[in-house]
Amino acid sequence: MSTNATVTIVPVTLDNLALVLPLIADYQRFYKVEPNDERNRIHFGRLATAPSQGAQWLAVDGDGAALGFVTAYRVLSSTLALERCLLNDLYVVPPARGRGVGRQLIVHCGEWALAQGYNGVYWRTAEDNHTAQRLYESLPTTRRTWIDYTLDATALAALRNR
Repeated sequence: MSTNATVTIVPVTLDNLALVLPLIADYQRFYKVEPNDERNRIHFGRLATAPSQGAQWLAVDGDGAALGFVTAYRVLSSTLALERCLLNDLYVVPPARGRGVGRQLIVHCGEWALAQGYNGVYWRTAEDNHTAQRLYESLPTTRRTWIDYTLDATALAALRNR
């Protein structure tokens, strides 16, 4: 990794998608999901070509090495009856953590959201991701408490058979 202090945030495009895909795989492993390279290439490539779904940015150092990424999705909110900006993914490579890269990515995503007409961004993190929570709590954020439920295909099939 370069020690150059310069950080540039660029949109992820089909031309630089290969640079962000290994970081996405590391992010998925962190959340205990086995990456699927082909599925990732297709899914995240879609963001590079379909801005109606969201956007993704890559932080690079002065030598062009990937430092981190952030992903924003456009989602509908039933309670607010409007479209919101979900900051769904934020990842910084371990050697670049603590250098402000995550903060820069969040701010960049937030500025994009405001330019798109959103009133801000929202996101969630794992309850045990204390490192990320320290960053989030250093920002003027509002912490909320929600409980997530998942009903996967196997459980749904079992419900059908009752």
